[in-house]
Amino acid sequence: MKCLLKNTTYLPATLFTVALTYCASAHADNLTADTTLTLNEITISAIKQDVNPLHSSTANTHIKGRDIEKLNIVSSKNISEIAPNLHIPDYGSRITSSIYVRGMGTRIDQPVVGMNIDNIPVMDKNNYDFDIADIARIEMLRGPQSTLFGRNTMGGLINIYTISPLTYQGVRLLAEHSSGNSYKASASVYHKFSTKFGASITAQYTSSDGFFTNTYNGEKCDKERQWGGRVKLQWRPSRNLHIDNTFYCSVLRQGGYPYESVESAKIAYNDTCFYRRSSFNDGLTVRWITPHFTLSSITSVQYIDDNMTLDQDFLPLPYFTLTQARKQTTLTQDFVLKGKDSNSYKWLVGAFGFYKHLDMSAPVTFKDYGIEQLIESNRNNAIPTYPIYWDTRNFRLESDFENPGFGLALYHQSTYSIDRWTLSAGLRLDYEKTSLSYLSQCNTSYTTYKESVSPDNIFANTPVNIYDTGDLNKDFIQLLPKVSAIYQLPTKNISTLFFSIAKGYKAGGFNTQMFSDVLQQKLMGIMGLSASYDINQVVGYKPEQSWNFEIGSHLTTDNNRLSADISAFYIRCNDQQLTRFPEGNTTGRIMSNAGKARSFGAEVAPRYAPLNELELNANYGYTNAKFIEYNNGKDDFAGKYIPYSPSNTFYVGATYTKDFNNSWFDAISINANVKGAGKIYWNEDNSLHQPFYATANASIRVEHKNLSLDIWAQNLTNTNFKTFYFVSIGNAFLQRGKPRCLGATLRININ
Repeated sequence: MKCLLKNTTYLPATLFTVALTYCASAHADNLTADTTLTLNEITISAIKQDVNPLHSSTANTHIKGRDIEKLNIVSSKNISEIAPNLHIPDYGSRITSSIYVRGMGTRIDQPVVGMNIDNIPVMDKNNYDFDIADIARIEMLRGPQSTLFGRNTMGGLINIYTISPLTYQGVRLLAEHSSGNSYKASASVYHKFSTKFGASITAQYTSSDGFFTNTYNGEKCDKERQWGGRVKLQWRPSRNLHIDNTFYCSVLRQGGYPYESVESAKIAYNDTCFYRRSSFNDGLTVRWITPHFTLSSITSVQYIDDNMTLDQDFLPLPYFTLTQARKQTTLTQDFVLKGKDSNSYKWLVGAFGFYKHLDMSAPVTFKDYGIEQLIESNRNNAIPTYPIYWDTRNFRLESDFENPGFGLALYHQSTYSIDRWTLSAGLRLDYEKTSLSYLSQCNTSYTTYKESVSPDNIFANTPVNIYDTGDLNKDFIQLLPKVSAIYQLPTKNISTLFFSIAKGYKAGGFNTQMFSDVLQQKLMGIMGLSASYDINQVVGYKPEQSWNFEIGSHLTTDNNRLSADISAFYIRCNDQQLTRFPEGNTTGRIMSNAGKARSFGAEVAPRYAPLNELELNANYGYTNAKFIEYNNGKDDFAGKYIPYSPSNTFYVGATYTKDFNNSWFDAISINANVKGAGKIYWNEDNSLHQPFYATANASIRVEHKNLSLDIWAQNLTNTNFKTFYFVSIGNAFLQRGKPRCLGATLRININ
């Protein structure tokens, strides 16, 4: 399989590139791309969606390059709350990429928001969180994007674009030092070899000693080291043929996890915790532009090798540890045929396919105290006259998985304009198949005694040899429609009203972490206690589906000094996926479907520039998300708020820039902002919550020729807030938000 992938990964892209090159030479008309637009200093390159956000029927937020630098945005988590109703809590490690939008989101498995980097989809949410150098712009589209982008975009889509070597040439250097003994450095070279070909090479490094101390050993538990690189090639062999290839890789070595016991108010655990990840992604985008249509091909190969090892009980006791080691290869191919813009009718058709193969090993190692409390105690309380004692005080529950899957989709969208109205309708047929082959085993033994545990009272010695294998399969098929209407207001500048109805969905899958509990219950059955789990019932979970109704407006004034995005939404969700820890002294996490839920709310995002030197922007998002039907067999949670998703998000910022053009410096820029979120409920019965909190951030930038220096502060007031809360084996834990962080960033741009 590895040799086959090595030889065939680029075959479809290569053949398609050759074909397009031949066709382009036969149609060497004086053509330009129809997918690029410069709007208020934002250059938008879009293959599927409308290039002008003011013409969109979707609530969206755009962040341009200079704002990205001022806000110190280097990863997806940094945009939390900058877009209304977008919450990306920072907890755990970089494997944790929980995203919540408008009441939707989960902690594990499939994400609710998709991510594209330079138009290449990131297919594994474990690879969402890594530092990206030289970001040119970010787009956050909220609401279902499933019709054009498919699975796991029911809450929205994050598009990240990096700097193009065809628009910028020179050397970019960055050096940063901040609290936690943290360092960042990056170096990029951008060169245009001709008017048709440009290339860039970027290297970066991140290091941090962390902010949280494990009091058990006195060491920082959230330290990390990260290396990354990117090579970007852009070739324009003719005016009607564009070929881009971006390769990026990342290596991460990170500690974890700074979970504090609620009872002791301390982070204290005895076993090693870490997260390690190595990944690479390569994406080839080819666009052939004719007078009547644009044909695009987006091909990618993605590989991730990661290992999460943690002290699963997070206590200074020898309970048990968990390892989740994964190797996944994914291939994607997307063909997009887009009609050339006309006065009245636009159309788009596409075909998408992916194949992924995942190999995973997830052993749970039981230690002395865990054996005593979770196994021996349960067994001996049930049958006290014949107590047992485990022969070894350390044993493993082995679980190995092979999880291949593939998906195919066909989609279409038509847009018709008449007078001030633009009407659009789209439909996607999406099919996905996923399989799971598992091998679960345990080899250990225990001794049974008469009346009391004593060498003189041995009754029997029992070997425990469990060896389970099996195969599971799931098929999912979805029809994903979307209809929208846009009305352009009779103003000088573009201002629109919009309405949309769209269906979104999130793929189903398998609860691999539950296999350790299945094995544990089989083990209890050998000892005379009945097993609790049916593997077919606890391992699989269904797709999540939603209908989103939205009305809104994109407004601008005649002088462009004031603009605002306003929207209101209602979402009806079936089979909502929720992460929970099963009842009792168990070791795994389970994804379950919660029946029905609904969410409604509103968003407003004004921007105002009263002076050329001053820019003000803000946003506010409100979400009311509750269960309609959800009974876990023990409690009925109908009418309760959905946990982990904030009811409010808030952001307000101001930037003042003064030009001097003297011998000391060219300009000084001052930026200040406040962002916050809450209330956030931590459990389904809504008995615990994080109140609304806000953090203040500020920076001052001095610019001189090719140099800029930013002095910045995050969480300036040192606000104390929680980013995560959970209960495991009857113990409650939380993680606090990062404390005040001060830093300085030096940038050198040599053109």
